Amino acid sequence: MDTITLAVVSAGLSQPSSTRLLADRLSDAVRAGLAEAGREVRIEHVELRELAHPIADNLVTGFPGQALRDAIETVTGADAVIAVTPIFSASYSGLFKSFFDVLEQGALTGKPALLGATGGTARHSLALDHALRPLFAYLRAAVVPTAVFAASEDWASAEQNGLGQHIDRAAQELAAVLLRQPARTRRPDAFADVVPFEQRLAALKLP
Repeated sequence: MDTITLAVVSAGLSQPSSTRLLADRLSDAVRAGLAEAGREVRIEHVELRELAHPIADNLVTGFPGQALRDAIETVTGADAVIAVTPIFSASYSGLFKSFFDVLEQGALTGKPALLGATGGTARHSLALDHALRPLFAYLRAAVVPTAVFAASEDWASAEQNGLGQHIDRAAQELAAVLLRQPARTRRPDAFADVVPFEQRLAALKLP
């Protein structure tokens, strides 16, 4: 059987990051669920903190650099996406939104997705339904029913306060979806035939 590939997108800004911690907990739980069914899993991380400048450059120029191209290929070519963002001002972070803005239209259509978010207090959990779900509905991803929010206080006793149970339930839902469908073939590189800007200028042979 083909290896199932999970693209794990984390938009945490600090190191260490509770957003990356939640992303790791979710991906580990999905991997464990698939392993019980005898499926191999490859996890590919996309750390948006490291792509902040390439994302900004792409928004201005319309051309992604190599690092951003690799990240886009990782996400669009994966069998499923786990996407986790910190919550700022009752919504996803600007960096998180900007990354998904640079994807081709339709790139996530039908792709299974698990959503997660982190924030200072439990009040921010409303952003999962008011911000993240509408975004991924617009992108036409197939989002699993359970999304996971982790407030700062949840990490002190994750198993007692229900965070661990939410992670397990969301992971089981994504694993169940992936077990019902074959692994996807990776999408071709959409930028393979793009001529670099320098070559276009040279071809003009300007005096």
